[in-house]
Amino acid sequence: MAAAPVWSVDPRTGKRREQVAVEATAQEVDAVVRAAHAARGALARRAVRSAFLRSAAAGLEAAREGLVETADAETALGPVRLNGELARTAYQLRAFADIVEEGAFLDVVIDHPDPAATPPVPDLRRWKVPLGVVAVYGASNFPFAFSVAGGDTASALAAGCPVVVKAHPDHPALSELVAKVLRRAAAEHGIPEGVLGLVHGFDAGVELIGHPLVAAAGFTGSPRGGRALYDAAAARPVPIPFHGELGSLNPVLITEAAAAERAEELGTGLAASATLGVGQFCVKPGLALVPSGAAGDGVLKHLTDAVSATEAGVPLDARIRDAFVAGVRERTALPDVASPVTPGACGEHLVSAGFLTVPASRLTAAGPHDLLLEECFGPVTVVARYTDEAQATAVLSRLPGTLSATVHLSAEEAGGAGTAGELLALLTTLAGRVVVDAWPTGVAVAPAQHHGGPYPASTSTSTSVGGTAIERWLRPVAYQNSPPALLPPELRDDNPLGVPRRFKGVLER
Repeated sequence: MAAAPVWSVDPRTGKRREQVAVEATAQEVDAVVRAAHAARGALARRAVRSAFLRSAAAGLEAAREGLVETADAETALGPVRLNGELARTAYQLRAFADIVEEGAFLDVVIDHPDPAATPPVPDLRRWKVPLGVVAVYGASNFPFAFSVAGGDTASALAAGCPVVVKAHPDHPALSELVAKVLRRAAAEHGIPEGVLGLVHGFDAGVELIGHPLVAAAGFTGSPRGGRALYDAAAARPVPIPFHGELGSLNPVLITEAAAAERAEELGTGLAASATLGVGQFCVKPGLALVPSGAAGDGVLKHLTDAVSATEAGVPLDARIRDAFVAGVRERTALPDVASPVTPGACGEHLVSAGFLTVPASRLTAAGPHDLLLEECFGPVTVVARYTDEAQATAVLSRLPGTLSATVHLSAEEAGGAGTAGELLALLTTLAGRVVVDAWPTGVAVAPAQHHGGPYPASTSTSTSVGGTAIERWLRPVAYQNSPPALLPPELRDDNPLGVPRRFKGVLER
């Protein structure tokens, strides 16, 4: 039987643009993984890895015009957004190059022998080594930053791990173009092009997670797809780490004092965050707890005005559009759910933004309204009106793990008045990132960033954004009584490469 074709589709029209490839067979997946495995040695030297990452960043920037044009044709995200995302991706590659050059991620610890200790301590030298080939599953909503050259790929290559990407079907042509940029960058530094593999097709993704030479996986996508791959990774004869981001509600709590203090700012800010990118951000606020009464009414007035003025947008694909329309319909059918601005289908390929309201009392105990506590991917948020703080915290205590949780405080509360500290403590139990007086959309690439959260937000405690994302693809190894001549330079006493380390109990930088 002939392999199924892979088409690039324009979401603005639903029409096929071009055939990009064919879906990979099991034999082709095997060949791609083996080529990646064979390229491991070429990534052994940190200087080569950092130079490769910098060349990849420069290559993306040099090809910017054609890449953005293709990305827009496949995602309808617009050139402004996509240019910004490409710049972020290039910055992220360079940031990991800096991390590789510094060497602190190796976590070098050297203990000299101490026969007087109980028990005696031998000569021990510990650092971290790459796991091996990493499978990366591209995301639909960030065709640059969470796809072929995105954070999973950049951090894995920085760790010294070759990568095989399962391309997302929403942007296959872009995936091919970006892969070519990375392979050219690899060739500039004597690295085999197989260090970055690319496969298409659902079955290829399943084959990839089960391949015996794949040592770990990174995923950003739906709870259903992510959980299936997570289970497959655990069910292998040799289980592997699976770092998946599976979706998130990202609750926002607006205190009564904050609502009274700046209703317009909060209403318009919530509208902008919930509808940004047609509501297709993984940290879109899907639930906002707003007080009942006059203060909360003011927030809703400005939310209504701002959402009503939001232009209809094109979802990433028809499947996402249909799921959004169905999800809104199912939610609005619940008792006591109102729709001040009704979101939904708007023409053949567009969707309009909106929001729903519900008394918070409907969410304090299990029932059919629990559907409102699940992510609805698209430009909609649920506003739960609470009567007092106890009711708001009762709702928060029932929420699943989430990538972000936000609280908006008054100036007095931000200074420590009232129960602001307790609210932050509660949100800390829910989320990987707690936001105060800002909005969760926008995940900065920074050393202190954490993009992950308790399950089901993610399947591990690691981050997929920021410098520590590299830790997902490493494992520690300790050498005992190894002759100095056989040790890697980073583990020798004289530290010829100047790596930060803990040497005989003292942290050296």
